[in-house]
Amino acid sequence: MSTQLSSLEVKRVTTHIIQEMKNRGEKISALTSYDFSMARIVDAAGIDIILVGDSASNVIAGHETTLPITLDQMIYHAQGVVRAVKRAFVVVDLPFGSYQGNSRAALDSAIRIMKESGAHAVKLEGGLEIKESIIRILSAGVPVMGHLGLTPQSIYKFGTYTVRAKENAEAEKLLQDAKMLDEIGCFGMVLEKIPSSLTKQVSESVSIPTIGIGAGPHADGQILVIHDMLGITKEFKPRFLRRYADLHSIMTDAVSNYVKDVKANDFPNEKESY
Repeated sequence: MSTQLSSLEVKRVTTHIIQEMKNRGEKISALTSYDFSMARIVDAAGIDIILVGDSASNVIAGHETTLPITLDQMIYHAQGVVRAVKRAFVVVDLPFGSYQGNSRAALDSAIRIMKESGAHAVKLEGGLEIKESIIRILSAGVPVMGHLGLTPQSIYKFGTYTVRAKENAEAEKLLQDAKMLDEIGCFGMVLEKIPSSLTKQVSESVSIPTIGIGAGPHADGQILVIHDMLGITKEFKPRFLRRYADLHSIMTDAVSNYVKDVKANDFPNEKESY
């Protein structure tokens, strides 16, 4: 009889556990979190990977893109998440401008995240063009997750958030980039908004886990932005997003009822007073 533990039974998820999950065909669950309170809930619910994403630029700070968020801000968000987490593996995005084109800066950025936040790994967007930065970070013993397909930090280059790698040339480059990320030592990669058939090809061509977002069911795991899947955000409605709650309506009703009770002098009542 096998003595392997399922991911839900492990006390702390590690890169080794994540790799074992791929090897035995167990799907990997991942969500974003950006603060202590949300991360504590997500962790207790049994998530495998928490990504402190630069999507905080959108859903927390209200920016149109992920580009404005800084390294200091990413560290701040990561610190709160790490304080909350007891089990999940915490990955932090290196923000735009902190690693592209300068491998020494990339290493410095990764070291700051690891030392100042206590996170477990970093994530970088791109393939061959950032190979040197990834190698340098890996040489310091920092686990790296790659990110291919739609890379939001390059949105002004793409000009659109549409599906990537539908044409043969781009699909072939993505496949080669994925193999490169595997060969140089990344522990996993995110595949964002690419055809399902390409996700299947990549996942079968690399030894490390693939985590999909808008990339179909053939990835080794899935990730969503927590504010999207909980229905806190309302405007973002891509095909790949499944909403598991409608917290926007619940929270709006709660605040409206609070305002009404305060205006009516119904809150606080005698039982709620000292």
